[in-house]
Amino acid sequence: MWNEKLYDVAVALLKQMIATPSLSREEDGTATLISEFLTTMDIPHERHLNNIWAYNKHYDPAKRNILLNSHHDTVKPNPQYTRDPFSPDVVDGKLYGLGSNDAGGCLVSLIATFLHFYHREDLGYNIILTATAEEEISGANGIESILDKLPEISFAIVGEPTLTQLAIAEKGLMVLDCTSYGKAGHAAREEGENALYKALPDLNWFKDYRFPNVSPTLGPVKMSVTVINTSNKAHNVVPADCSFVVDVRATDQYTLEELLETIKANVSCEVKPRSMRMRPSFIPMDHPFVQAGLSIGKTCYGSPTTSDQALIPATSVKMGPGDSARSHTADEYIHLHEIKEGIDSYIRLLEMIQ
Repeated sequence: MWNEKLYDVAVALLKQMIATPSLSREEDGTATLISEFLTTMDIPHERHLNNIWAYNKHYDPAKRNILLNSHHDTVKPNPQYTRDPFSPDVVDGKLYGLGSNDAGGCLVSLIATFLHFYHREDLGYNIILTATAEEEISGANGIESILDKLPEISFAIVGEPTLTQLAIAEKGLMVLDCTSYGKAGHAAREEGENALYKALPDLNWFKDYRFPNVSPTLGPVKMSVTVINTSNKAHNVVPADCSFVVDVRATDQYTLEELLETIKANVSCEVKPRSMRMRPSFIPMDHPFVQAGLSIGKTCYGSPTTSDQALIPATSVKMGPGDSARSHTADEYIHLHEIKEGIDSYIRLLEMIQ
């Protein structure tokens, strides 16, 4: 199938996806659409919940596995939309619609790439395609729910809008629920132990502390206190507890366990991580895929945003058509030429790492 034909197929599929609402946890329509598309292409595939996956025709268990992954769920439409978010309109070379840029353009480009390689018998690796759900909410019923159904992954390309440049590192996320405890008392008398005041040194520590190791691609670890509260709502009662939330953006310089250990050693409040799932990602500069990208003029950078890359336990790179700056904005769009560039870039780089 020629690249021009692949491009036409990809754009047609993306238009259908835009016209099919697929908010996170409500992706049944697009999952069915993708499944029916693969069926029309005579490609066997599997489905779990709203996740679809398929293998290249001549899959060989003795070969390493390369995963092509992107998501088909979307956020809710931005309230400032001036267009119908579910109408796939093309104007001046731009395809408008919710999910067109994040990450529909990436997904259909990866699907087109999968089609290009599907019948090849001379591949030095297997290709596994996954079209997954709940990425926008980091949900447990997305990519994470099918990892145990897939063979071991050697390398993954995660389709997200990067202007087809290589995001070789991605920050991880750890959310901490912290609580300082005091003793309730009447505010008019010298009673109680104010938990708000007990929390202040810890709040200042989170504000001022700097982890010594700085990532060359992602910069420093960043900690931000984002929510604070007490269970007491009366103005004349000294609060017995003060709870606050800390958003920790991790880099490739530390594991989440190492960050948590340092935090607990420096604060007096109770610290409970909500999860340890969203881990930082990093691919070495000497990896063949990165070297292939550099050889054709691609640039490398560290991404501050999280994606399914954080949940895939394999060396991975984030790359795809579209611009991250357009994600979640009103009147979202992707340039049609970006889809063509995405397909060409994926195919070219995968050919180079045979």
